[in-house]
Amino acid sequence: MSLRRLGWLVLTATATLICISCGEVYRPVVIPTNTKPPNPSNFHAVFGINANAPSTPGTALQIDVAGDTNIGEANMGVNPTHATVLPTNARVFVASAGSLSPGQADVVSSFTPAVDSSSVTGLGTSTTFTLPFGSLPVFVTTTQTNAVYVANYGTNSVSSLNTASNVVTATSPVGSHPVAMVETGNAQHLYVLNQGDSTVSDVSPTDLSSIATLPVGMTPVWAVARPDSQRVYVLTQGDGKVYTINTGNDVVDQGVSVGAGANYMQYDKSRNRLYVTSPSTGFVYVFDATVDPPVQLAAIDMTSSACGGACTPVSVTALPDGSRFYVASYQTSTICPDPTVGASIPCMIPMLTVFDARSFALKVPPAMLPGTQSIPLLSTVQFDSGQYAVPQVASCAPPATYQPGTTRFRMFTTAATDSSHVYVSICDAGTIADVITTTSNIVLGNNNPESLITDISAPAAACSGASCGLIATITGFQVSGNIVTFQAANNFTSGEKIVISGLTTGTYLNGKTLTVLGAGLSATQFECNFTNADVPLTTDSGSAVPLPSPQSPVFLLTGQ
Repeated sequence: MSLRRLGWLVLTATATLICISCGEVYRPVVIPTNTKPPNPSNFHAVFGINANAPSTPGTALQIDVAGDTNIGEANMGVNPTHATVLPTNARVFVASAGSLSPGQADVVSSFTPAVDSSSVTGLGTSTTFTLPFGSLPVFVTTTQTNAVYVANYGTNSVSSLNTASNVVTATSPVGSHPVAMVETGNAQHLYVLNQGDSTVSDVSPTDLSSIATLPVGMTPVWAVARPDSQRVYVLTQGDGKVYTINTGNDVVDQGVSVGAGANYMQYDKSRNRLYVTSPSTGFVYVFDATVDPPVQLAAIDMTSSACGGACTPVSVTALPDGSRFYVASYQTSTICPDPTVGASIPCMIPMLTVFDARSFALKVPPAMLPGTQSIPLLSTVQFDSGQYAVPQVASCAPPATYQPGTTRFRMFTTAATDSSHVYVSICDAGTIADVITTTSNIVLGNNNPESLITDISAPAAACSGASCGLIATITGFQVSGNIVTFQAANNFTSGEKIVISGLTTGTYLNGKTLTVLGAGLSATQFECNFTNADVPLTTDSGSAVPLPSPQSPVFLLTGQ
């Protein structure tokens, strides 16, 4: 036998042995698992700004979009008003008009966002920029990484912050009472909206020198820039118009009407559109921004089937993928229809309505508020089962014309950059509603699009008022028609959350977190919803401990 033939025989035998071994020992095996697969979404963030009790610092929090959780929070200044994020997502800046409170400072606070993590990591160390007393900073913006700009309502000026050295580098005068700004993407123009004299100041971002002062309608309130930096759109509240500024020559057109009282405008980059909310008229307007002046595509009456009656649209957001847009609105009532709150106290009903961006058709969600075609925004995580309204909070009601110390957005909505979620801050409820917009291919869990996933609580508020934190001593209770009435000397208010403890007869009430109802509330008793068989008046002893109310979310900001 030749060596070549012997070699081929050895090679064939070796290959056969390998195949046999693989078939017997290394056969692939599929092992089934019941573990819920992780959400495949990339890491994205949304930031919430929360106001606190007077003279007490507000907070910022960061929401992990994929995890539906708060992964970090930190104190900001007193009376936070607005926020912006660097284009790199490296830092967030929050303006706080602190000098409205005795002994407090006007500041801009900045922090580094939390990193991508499956657990809570906390926000980075805060850096504070202190402004002269009485500045009243109310707005921050930038399209750069090395500078952030601040509108100072109190001193009629704009300041520049250096993000590398963390100092205020310049301050220059503008018009009366600046309330909003927008910087063009090419960093050539910073347009400042001056509420007090109904002008727009065009300022050079380089040194804050004045380029031009432009008259625009009455009471400018918001502005957005087109991505090509060639046009800026200014919304005016007084005469209710959208004005177009040609950034090449600073010429302002005659404006298109949206109704007096309009409060907010968003530019949709995916479809080159403008969305405008008008609380006073109850309409949402949509414009084509590819032409001058913008052409109205739709005027949507939110008081029709969307809200089931009179409602107030206050904010709008479009998904980055261009498929839908969402309108945040609310109803108020002096006689609350929600039995959880009780008819004896004024309440507000928050809602979110979905529209198809191509046809403007109203999209019906899987679950709807009574009498509407809008998404309910109160989950059982924080609220009672079936609850859809909350007691009105006086400080959350926006004034006719914004000024520092008041709430600009009773509700505000924004979308995640991956179009997977929409968030709604609800000032009166102290929460941020998290709504899913997509259908996942994971069959476990809630995969219904346009559904509320959860409510993310704002941090606990500081205690204020003479009755804050007082524990009520219970001397007896009764249950009738799923309402429990406690006999106790108390100072509770309607909508306040309490925890029951120490009962010896009604032990099934111990550990329950209940909501105080407006009905039956007096100095000697209070009532709460409680599902149970009727119980006659029973002498017992225990305690009702008030829980700290959450802070008031006033603004949302989409991160990367």
